[in-house]
Amino acid sequence: MATSAPEMSAATRGLLAKAQRLVPPMLETFHKGQLGRIAVIGGSENYTGAPYFSAMASARLGCDMSHVICTPSAGAVIKTYSPNLMVHPLMRQSPSSSTSAANAEDTDPDKVAASIVEMLPRLHVLVIGPGLGRDPLMQETVARVIRAARDRKMPVVLDADALLLVQKDPSLVRGYVGAVLTPNIVEFGRLCKALSIDVPESPETQRVERMAQALDGVTVIQKGQKDYISNGKVTLTVDLQGGKKRSGGQGDTLTGSVATFLGWRKAYHDGLWDIKESLSEEETLGLAALGGSAVTRECSRLAFIKKGRSLQASDLTDEVHTAFMNLFGEVDGEDSSAKL
Repeated sequence: MATSAPEMSAATRGLLAKAQRLVPPMLETFHKGQLGRIAVIGGSENYTGAPYFSAMASARLGCDMSHVICTPSAGAVIKTYSPNLMVHPLMRQSPSSSTSAANAEDTDPDKVAASIVEMLPRLHVLVIGPGLGRDPLMQETVARVIRAARDRKMPVVLDADALLLVQKDPSLVRGYVGAVLTPNIVEFGRLCKALSIDVPESPETQRVERMAQALDGVTVIQKGQKDYISNGKVTLTVDLQGGKKRSGGQGDTLTGSVATFLGWRKAYHDGLWDIKESLSEEETLGLAALGGSAVTRECSRLAFIKKGRSLQASDLTDEVHTAFMNLFGEVDGEDSSAKL
């Protein structure tokens, strides 16, 4: 089915041209793992789709290795969704009154988190929140993982119930420059309340800028008819047209896409290919968020053209590669021209 070209402003087009510089060329000199080792932490007994959608978006966009760290019950299900994901059943939920007494190590958040923290040196980026739920043990575990990732200056993307931790304790991420928050409209409102942000919604960027400032430089993606991305000093706007159906799970494509761009950002700053003009780490962080936002909005547009009101999150997953090609084109070692 033929589709029209994506619609966007000249400003967004220019920002995407910059973001394209983070996309690794396809070179024979690369080896497995250099272009992104991403892990999604979430997935509980009742929520198995969200971590899958996030991890698959990351994989299909082009990260080298995509992991899911979840509970054993979720892991058994997620493994049936795709053999391409590496699933680690390291998370634990609080035992219910109907279950037999659990192993003491399975109820100690320090012990549960330790097995995940051991993996961090092998990873580049974490996504925390998809399918996490509000179980106290799960929440306490990821809080410890976030602190460990922060100590390593490791980029993290926080979404869904991981944002509840920020709402309760903003100091967990305050000043964490590598953290990217992706709240939906309800989560954004709760964070505003927790951070005592009470400002008019006009100009449209004022609240996201105040939130990023209140968190001392954290990058926030305010999703809506347009996506606004701010670290409190610089605000980027993504006005790429998306689809008109707001099904659950579309935000998981965003977290996985942003994570892959953050993985590519590391490769960019590690100098894994020739760079004609270097961008600062602060600028590339915003551009990584922008790249993930743009890919997600284009996935939504393409999926809506095909599916209309029946659109589901899995339909966005199917469009990741086409969306990327529409926005960035193929990138090789000689010609980095995009389709913008």
